[in-house]
Amino acid sequence: MSVMRASRRSISGLTPAAAAALSTAALLALSACGDGASGTTTEDGRLRVTASFYPMQFLAEEIGGENAEVSTLTKPGTEPHDLELSPRQTGDLADAGLIVYLKDMQPAVDEAIEQSGAEHVVEASEFTSLEKHGEEDGDGGHAEEEADGGHEGHDHGGEEGPDPHIWLDPVRYAEVAEGVGEAMAEADPEHAKAYEKNAAELADRLRQLDGEFAAGLENRRTDTFITTHAAFGYIADRYGLVQESIKGLSPESEPSAARMQQLQDIAADDGVTTVFFETLVSDKTARTLAGDLGLETDVLDPIEGVTDKSRGDDYFEIMEANLGALQKALGAR
Repeated sequence: MSVMRASRRSISGLTPAAAAALSTAALLALSACGDGASGTTTEDGRLRVTASFYPMQFLAEEIGGENAEVSTLTKPGTEPHDLELSPRQTGDLADAGLIVYLKDMQPAVDEAIEQSGAEHVVEASEFTSLEKHGEEDGDGGHAEEEADGGHEGHDHGGEEGPDPHIWLDPVRYAEVAEGVGEAMAEADPEHAKAYEKNAAELADRLRQLDGEFAAGLENRRTDTFITTHAAFGYIADRYGLVQESIKGLSPESEPSAARMQQLQDIAADDGVTTVFFETLVSDKTARTLAGDLGLETDVLDPIEGVTDKSRGDDYFEIMEANLGALQKALGAR
């Protein structure tokens, strides 16, 4: 009791800046104590893994299995681009046995990790290649027409990038899975063989999914699809499609009147039947465009988070739903 009183008297005599610094330090210390477990492992010896958002969480859970306790900084239903971290979340990063994140996806996370001093940090894009994507992307016929001067006046991709949505390409995601498996093995050598085995099995499943997409989209009526924001450039690149987005890489950006007119022309010229929207952002613009053109709307999920509105309980189920939606919209047989 006397120690507590002495501490209170000392704090009251500090300058405001010093008292604030001491209070912040105390908060971070308390956050490390959180639920009674401490350090980079849980009380039962599992590796503590902190993932930035769902695609990184999914990898860590699948690879970690029973040997890891995985938490995420982004709660279900939160738009990950807009995430703001609490002081407690920032403080907890220092106690993680491994942090798995994707650079440039969430600026607040990038900054917090840099400040955390955590020993084991894995950045997903280190294991694969990133591309620049904008409003129009892909290797289909429309991209070739534009290179030859088609759709004159269009101002498309290249303004933004690089595109962080690598998990939507099963091949790139498999490369990341293997890299995360190696990182988990390094952080927790006792369970290295289990992590490496689980990572290899997950990578195999992802490459099988790639085969399903390639076969399922091979015979199609059109290459072009319209979506709310430019999250699907890697899918377009991988399977020879053309992504036309209402917005750019940021779901918060607003389209210009000129862009909306371009999309009307593209829909007519390329036989587009569907305007896609997603689950975590407003569908208002997509429905407005579809209504103006007499087109259908449907969900194409960027899988930035899983909620009760998602068409599946995990990455694989939602990707299967995405494949079905693309097949219908593109007239694939």
